Amino acid sequence: MAIGAGIVGSVLGLGGGIIIVPALTILFGVSMRTAVAASTVSIIATSTGAAVAFLRDRLTNTRVAMWLEMGTSAGALSGALIAGYLHQRFLYIMFGLLLAYSGYNMFRTRKAELPGEVVPDRLSRKLNLAGSYYDRMLGRRVEYQVTRTLPGLVLMYFSGAAAGLLGIGAGIFKVPAMDQVMRMPFKASTATSNFMIGVTAASGAVVYFARGDVKPLVAGPVVLGVLLGAVVGARLMVRLKTSTIRKLFIPLIVYTAIEMIYRGVKG
Repeated sequence: MAIGAGIVGSVLGLGGGIIIVPALTILFGVSMRTAVAASTVSIIATSTGAAVAFLRDRLTNTRVAMWLEMGTSAGALSGALIAGYLHQRFLYIMFGLLLAYSGYNMFRTRKAELPGEVVPDRLSRKLNLAGSYYDRMLGRRVEYQVTRTLPGLVLMYFSGAAAGLLGIGAGIFKVPAMDQVMRMPFKASTATSNFMIGVTAASGAVVYFARGDVKPLVAGPVVLGVLLGAVVGARLMVRLKTSTIRKLFIPLIVYTAIEMIYRGVKG
């Protein structure tokens, strides 16, 4: 289970919590609090395991990650502060609709390997956010530009707020924002998301450790499995077509959107 979560997490730029939390609570009878704590720690393992390979292949755009992490961190802090004042039903529906729209746009571009011609905005040029990597599947070096830098930061703020408000990983929001809004190549988006979720999870893990929610007998095997899966997933991802990764991502984003809207409507 943990190995599978690590593979899925590193290939799609997610934390793997979408698999780990339900599996621990439903299959193994672990309490939700312990499962979420183990999932948070395992996200660090996913990020760490995949980061080495992605950084070596220059798939991770660290400049973009650092820029967007400002929005995510501010959003997560805001989300945690206002969580008690907003109605969860409204939030579930709002973020569910946002995800559904992202999923629709991703479906429209499902066959595209690269984003095509992208004109960088002024801020992107000033921050030097352009990147390049060697795509083994295409057999050539891909050089790309980044645009809509400021809207991307604003979206990261809301993705961080969603994480803080709803207790979910923000990778499901980060990848579509980089892919659809900032027009980064999908592989660079998932690799950069992997890097970012590790930074975000590290800050959250401190709280879980301090509260004593991290149970070594539960978190230990999960982290080892996820770490192994993340290393395998990172090697697998660079050999996959972008269109294949999109086809794996789209059902997940649609399922999450439906689940959120259902929770919001059900109350």
